[in-house]
Amino acid sequence: MKKSLLSAVALTAVMAFGGSAWADVLVGVAGPLTGPNAAFGAQLQKGAEQAAADINAAGGINGEKIKIVLGDDVSDPKQGVSVANKFVADGVKFVVGHFNSSVSIPASEVYAENGIVQITPASTNPKFTDRGLWNTFRTCGRDDQQGAVAGQYIAEKFKGVPVAVVHDKTTYGQGLADETKKAMNKLGIKEVIYEGITVGDKDFSALISKMKNAGVGIVYFGGLHTEAGLLMRQMADQGVKAPLMSGDGITSNELASIAGDAVNGTLMTFPPDPRQNPNAKDLVEKFRKAGFEPEAYTLYSYAAMQIFADAAKAAKSNDPQKVAEAMKAKGPFKTAIGDIGFDAKGDITRPDYVMYEWKKGPDGKYSYFQM
Repeated sequence: MKKSLLSAVALTAVMAFGGSAWADVLVGVAGPLTGPNAAFGAQLQKGAEQAAADINAAGGINGEKIKIVLGDDVSDPKQGVSVANKFVADGVKFVVGHFNSSVSIPASEVYAENGIVQITPASTNPKFTDRGLWNTFRTCGRDDQQGAVAGQYIAEKFKGVPVAVVHDKTTYGQGLADETKKAMNKLGIKEVIYEGITVGDKDFSALISKMKNAGVGIVYFGGLHTEAGLLMRQMADQGVKAPLMSGDGITSNELASIAGDAVNGTLMTFPPDPRQNPNAKDLVEKFRKAGFEPEAYTLYSYAAMQIFADAAKAAKSNDPQKVAEAMKAKGPFKTAIGDIGFDAKGDITRPDYVMYEWKKGPDGKYSYFQM
């Protein structure tokens, strides 16, 4: 009787302490799931969820299934840190996110201190990886890379035209505007206006009056689609015909809903559209059949989850430290956006920004098309 009781206690202990062998791999997916940037949050969420479903259907990560934990940061740095701390408490080991650089940077410090690896599909500010943390990676490029492309385009196509540089004062927006300004200044183009707006501003009349007085012929905007759409609509209403150019932060078809016909001719930097990659054709159709258009960062989020899974398999471990080491040493990894390898900082080794123009497509709707 005593022997049987001891055996039962021993079995219970083995199950309790050995239960991690059957545990889920908890992956946090963080971004602005609500608020004005929710379109981007949806891209991160849908991409990660589909990747998790596909990886689980194929056996999971080293025999363990992915379980997603969502975190809504509302594009707010303080809320992002709260999300990060909640992920720590929940036992999350890997994070796909965040969207905004101003959120990813402070959140990454929480993750670094608590053994969590982070891949952002969208945060492009150089500081994210330049700090030398062990755990920071991205599937997107950097602002100094896309700023160089934008600055060169302005110098080549708008030589002799008065340029206005406007930003939204955020880590991402001002950072991108400054990188573009730096690149065009090196090529001999000096802006006539350099000014910041505030996220949430609705009335840009004073700024547009300055543009009129300066005879501005091209406006470079560092920020997101919400303010960009309002700015270009008001520019058109007040007779400013200068096109607006921006970066990856306006890569959402919601921009056309905000700007209306004023979106026509808008210029933008973004990597080659992964939806056009023949290897992603079946995946793109899977999203579309489910009623979601996988634009912008959707496939970048999907790729982040793929990299976690493949690096863990290469490391033969789901330990975040070992996975991070494998991410740098075992790449490139085959993903929905192409082969991705990482340098010592966690940046991708294939910068690939190109120019896009917004115009009406064959369906009569405005969208962005690679030039």
